[in-house]
Amino acid sequence: MSNIADMIESYILRQLAARQDGQVELRRTDIADEISCAPSQISYVLSTRFTQDKGFVVESRRGLGGFIRIVQVPLKDLVYEDMISKIDVHTDMSTMQSMVRYLAQHGMVETREAALMMQTVTGLYRSKTLDAGERVQMLKTMLLTLENFT
Repeated sequence: MSNIADMIESYILRQLAARQDGQVELRRTDIADEISCAPSQISYVLSTRFTQDKGFVVESRRGLGGFIRIVQVPLKDLVYEDMISKIDVHTDMSTMQSMVRYLAQHGMVETREAALMMQTVTGLYRSKTLDAGERVQMLKTMLLTLENFT
């Protein structure tokens, strides 16, 4: 027999699977009644099994009228968002090249795209006419474009 945490996780995943938009809004009391568990057990499952690094965004409001909104975010989107957030005027060329290698190694871009990105990164860092702010904007735009096409 599964433990309570497994049952809670399974219940939430079934609810998510029934929705095509990848998000569900639930009430702790409904889950607790369905599974016969304490609301604190639901909180534990949310904080350990529905984390951002596992591809979930959880918004929770307790109390009367409270809810739990769980959104399943493709992990690729999280990777791009994380990379974009780390690019600033202090980001050096080797860091950007590492990001491109990561995308290629994890199948998020094809070899051909990675080669084009490497050339772009090199060109942006060696440019004599771009200032750091313009370079940052172009690098972020490149990653945003990839994110939108995945």
